[in-house]
Amino acid sequence: MKTYIEPKVLKGFRDFLPPTESVRRSLIENIENTFRSFGFLPIDTPALEYSEILLGKGGGETEKQIYRFKDKGERDVALRFDLTVPFARFVALHRGELTFPFKRYHIGKVWRGENTQRGRYREFTQCDFDIIGCDSPASDFEIILLIHSTFLNLGLDVTIHVNHRGLFNKFLEYIGQSGKSVEVLRTVDKLSKVGKEETLKSLAELTDSATAQKILEFIGLKGSFSEILERLKELSGGLSPEAERLALLKQYMTDATGCPEPFVLAPSITRGLDYYTGVVFETFLTELPDIGSICSGGRYDNLAGLYSKEKDSISGVGTSIGLDRLLAALESLEKLPAVNNHAAAIACIDAEKSGLYQALAKKLRGAGVSCEVFLVPEKQLVKQFVLAEKKGLRFVIIPGENPLISDITLRDLSSRQNTVLSLEDVIKKLK
Repeated sequence: MKTYIEPKVLKGFRDFLPPTESVRRSLIENIENTFRSFGFLPIDTPALEYSEILLGKGGGETEKQIYRFKDKGERDVALRFDLTVPFARFVALHRGELTFPFKRYHIGKVWRGENTQRGRYREFTQCDFDIIGCDSPASDFEIILLIHSTFLNLGLDVTIHVNHRGLFNKFLEYIGQSGKSVEVLRTVDKLSKVGKEETLKSLAELTDSATAQKILEFIGLKGSFSEILERLKELSGGLSPEAERLALLKQYMTDATGCPEPFVLAPSITRGLDYYTGVVFETFLTELPDIGSICSGGRYDNLAGLYSKEKDSISGVGTSIGLDRLLAALESLEKLPAVNNHAAAIACIDAEKSGLYQALAKKLRGAGVSCEVFLVPEKQLVKQFVLAEKKGLRFVIIPGENPLISDITLRDLSSRQNTVLSLEDVIKKLK
């Protein structure tokens, strides 16, 4: 029998020690509070789904990246690669139990077998929020506004790049390339990764050199939101519902914030997944744009229809924050959120009084003061001070002879000062 197993973690997967996980939880709590403030409700779905569910509308690189296998019952299953497709299955399955428009958020892990890089792993956490059952431009705008509010509450300035896949498709139809729209969209989506020259080469192989230049001109338009939109209308054959929706979103943003910033019309934004059909968007940190999009999504018309016999469509719009990439960005910017650790530790002076120390802790917690009880006495009390410092604590409570009645010595580790106080005064100071 093997007596030693090397402790190791799969490539692209990670362990999280308490300091790191505490920061992650603090960040998630902040994000979740913003979602709730907009009236969005939490859901959860299984990590494992039938493969046919996940592959029904993934497209692109999905099939190459998915973790897929046969379970013990010989069922073809896979780990979810995002939270949107399982949500579509969720809506179709629970349609009769939901009230539409339904606003949900879902924070959970997903898995993709892709190449690892800065802020990108094979197991990672997404923070999704969607509105489903409403095709109004107001729902598109609320998602965009929630993106802006979420990052504002994290102390971050962002630029939201927006486009409309339907308008891009009208342009392709206008130049006679509608039959190759899926391939063109996927090629354009890789522009920021492979560069202009490689994109031009790939487009020329799909179409021809002249058409490739037209596509590159379309996605490379510069100027104000209104200037770009007017040019897009010209290149796609004139006024259209898609162009009107983009104009309306700009108006909403101006009405809500007083100006259209940080709202940019970016024709190169197409999103690679096939299920997007309307407005699409990507979000970039103003202070760290090179890290790439940290929040992206768009409108998907009738994605839930793949899993439903109902003939009427259920239109949805949503987006996803990549938590791990966001954390990498916050670390680079030295803006990681503060962690609310417990306020103090109760030193263990006499092991036989452990029950009384826990009773003292109960009183403190009941008064709103978080604390932990050290479990083992040390001959030198300073060892417990060192332990508290390693845990990131500022105060150590040193109980008296009778922990529930006697005055308490409060050790401030930052100043190395002791103060003798009543329990009531300790609570006031720590709160």
